Amino acid sequence: MEPPRFPPGPGPGPGPSAPGRLRGLAGRAQRLPPPGPAEPSLCSLLQGLSMEPRGGARWGPGPGAGPGPRPPSALSPAPRGDHVAAALPARGRGAPAPAQGVPSAASAPTLSPPAPQRLPPAPAAASRAAPGVKAAPKGTALALGLNSVSIQCQNEAVFQYHVTFSPQVECRSVRLAMLKEHRAVLGDVMAFDGFILFLPIQLPQLVTLKVQRRSDGEEVTISIQITKVLEPSSDLCIPFYNVVFRRVMRMLDMQLVGRNFFEPTQATMLQHYRLQIWPGYAVSIRKKDGGLFLLVDAIHKVIRSESVLNFMHSIYKQSPGSFQEECVKQLVGSVVITRYNNRTYRLDDIDWSKTPQDTFTLASGEDVTFVSYYSKTYGITIKELEQPLLVHRPKEKLTPEGKRCLDLVLLVPELTFMTGIPDMRKDSRMLKDVMGAMLQSPQQHYLRLSSLLHRIRHSAEASQELQRWGLYLAPDIHRTEGRVLPMERINLRHGSFTPCEDLSWSKVVVREASISAISMNYWLLMYPKRLQNLAKDLVAAMESACGPIGMRVGRPALVELKDDRIETYARSIRSMLSSEERVQILLCIISGSREDLYAAVKKLCCVQCPVPSQKQLMVIGMDVYHNHRKGMRSVIGFVASMNQVLTRWYSRVVFQMPNQEIADSLRLCLADALQHFHEMNHCLPRKIVVFRDGVSDSQLDTVLRYEIPQLQKCFDTFESYEPGLAVLVVQKQHSTNLYVPVAEQLAAPPPGTVLDHTVTSSQWQDFFLLAHHSRQGCSIPTRYVCLLNTASLSPEHIQRLTFKLCHLYWNWPGTVRVPAPCRYAHKLAFLSGHILHREPSAQLCDKLFFL
Repeated sequence: MEPPRFPPGPGPGPGPSAPGRLRGLAGRAQRLPPPGPAEPSLCSLLQGLSMEPRGGARWGPGPGAGPGPRPPSALSPAPRGDHVAAALPARGRGAPAPAQGVPSAASAPTLSPPAPQRLPPAPAAASRAAPGVKAAPKGTALALGLNSVSIQCQNEAVFQYHVTFSPQVECRSVRLAMLKEHRAVLGDVMAFDGFILFLPIQLPQLVTLKVQRRSDGEEVTISIQITKVLEPSSDLCIPFYNVVFRRVMRMLDMQLVGRNFFEPTQATMLQHYRLQIWPGYAVSIRKKDGGLFLLVDAIHKVIRSESVLNFMHSIYKQSPGSFQEECVKQLVGSVVITRYNNRTYRLDDIDWSKTPQDTFTLASGEDVTFVSYYSKTYGITIKELEQPLLVHRPKEKLTPEGKRCLDLVLLVPELTFMTGIPDMRKDSRMLKDVMGAMLQSPQQHYLRLSSLLHRIRHSAEASQELQRWGLYLAPDIHRTEGRVLPMERINLRHGSFTPCEDLSWSKVVVREASISAISMNYWLLMYPKRLQNLAKDLVAAMESACGPIGMRVGRPALVELKDDRIETYARSIRSMLSSEERVQILLCIISGSREDLYAAVKKLCCVQCPVPSQKQLMVIGMDVYHNHRKGMRSVIGFVASMNQVLTRWYSRVVFQMPNQEIADSLRLCLADALQHFHEMNHCLPRKIVVFRDGVSDSQLDTVLRYEIPQLQKCFDTFESYEPGLAVLVVQKQHSTNLYVPVAEQLAAPPPGTVLDHTVTSSQWQDFFLLAHHSRQGCSIPTRYVCLLNTASLSPEHIQRLTFKLCHLYWNWPGTVRVPAPCRYAHKLAFLSGHILHREPSAQLCDKLFFL
């Protein structure tokens, strides 16, 4: 088959962007009476922790707060509960964790966290938490190593200057060269961004220098005026220190790709899959509670050996009739790399009307073709001249004059390479080989970090660059002390047990009856005729497995289909559900990886013909799913607990603008959840704990100012209702790793490990919790940032509640990395944004249909 000719033509337009349908709040306050004088169910939770809620809206214990009532535990599930629940037992005895560093074998200097101090009360409105110590000395002490290296600053200060040129010099590199001509005055060490100059030495208040411009011989006057004197550990110095350390990484011959450094010369080649795995490092200098640290993470990047052009050729061979549509579907939203400069870009579109023979304008104003530019600049000859160009739209920038500037980057597919692993789920062998090359044990991870520190110490150029600015790295990683939270007991109908070290109870729960189970008396099993033997085996396996756990499974209504076409499934589902109203669950057997058939069945069952196809404390989970296909809207997943043992959930989704992370319409979501809670419990929750997933550090202030007020305004809908509110941001994407010494090696810490000092933020109240057991590679903890706490929850309350919630995810007989409501919110948002593209039916809001 001959290659595609790439005819010009418009790509598909953007999808709908109208906001999702939302129900209003009219009459909500009139329908709901004020909450009655019921006991707060959080007391029941905290009794199981051997703790009581305290008065005062503060992070730590408040002065003069006496113990509250101790009603029976609500989270030791009673037989009338709805499902199997993780038992939430009394707290075990554990020695307090001393807040001090543990010296390393290399006698590296350690930094002790500051001494505990009482924190001021948090205001009722959302506000930044006061900085301070977050330590909650409960649990068993555990020596920990961190992937952080202590930095000592030995300069007295860093001096910042503003530089002006008269007449104006446009080119930044020329400005820097002019400054370097005056080393006798400025010294050999400087950092200059074109306007701001950093020096380790102090100059007079105003320095005027003269230099001759080489291009035309005109004399240029350079005025250097001091603007700030910064302490070496000042927050304002951190971005500057990171620039210095990026320079150090380049001195070690590492290549900058995106924001991280890699070593392509040390790549692992997987020729069979046409993949390269580059080893690298994510490095950053951060100011933490324990001082200044270099955070180092050993990472990898997967680069495909096939170019985007070759990938487009393969698409053409498979789908010549819908070639352009398939290219947009599979390429837009993906990340690519240009090997001639090792830069990465996210693709936003494909311009079918342009080719490498078209021209663009250089910064000098000269027009040049893409073919000519790559030939002169990189010595690259573009072979295919009729290929379209890939479009990357960077974020808007402001010019020095304050005008908005939106550049457009056009890339040549022939010179652009795919990143990531293609169709990994369809090739288990590829997955095994790739993960085998990338996974590192804690000891291997530590050795990679030690190797980088060794290279810096033994590179005269790199060491000198740091020393010029007074920066000295510790010879080894930082050692400190964390805690292990008490293990939880799991309750079944006739007994309870403590899980093994990996916190997995899959073998136990299949042998004993659950506290409560819902019988499946009316259910449908739909399958194509050629899979009838598989259907019979499935029914037999379900009857065998469900009996021991106390779940009665009746014989299903078998629906045998003549083929596995989408129309056949859809017609049969509509027919069966319209004639039978008692159906509890529909189970469809689909052969192979039929994403189109799966999506069609899900849309039918979740939107058109809804049927499940899979206390006074309220816990909420929120996450946002972004579909990177052009024009596709982002989706908020919102789930809220409805009963005292946190096993029943209300859910809804809200569609918003593409790539919008900060949530709108939270007032409506919470109001609906509170109404359903009241209908079930005849009261409103006294305390609400929100776990907000997927927010980066740069967005914390926005969540504080924009999302939390939406939740607080919802309380005004109900008469005399002022519950306590705690909001925690859940972060999985960070660079902190934990190690524990075991027999002269470093291993992963046990589940339940908490670290709430030293490398925590000096701005926010936060802690790290490792809730799960990882069988391969390093176990990475999850970071939790408390933005607001008017619910009088102490650090231990929040840490132990978070750990307990990691036990309650129904799809896994063990602990998961994040609290169960976060997983539910993610699954709901993914299903709605990736498969349904619309809101699920309201009839499913009280069912976990999205699991």
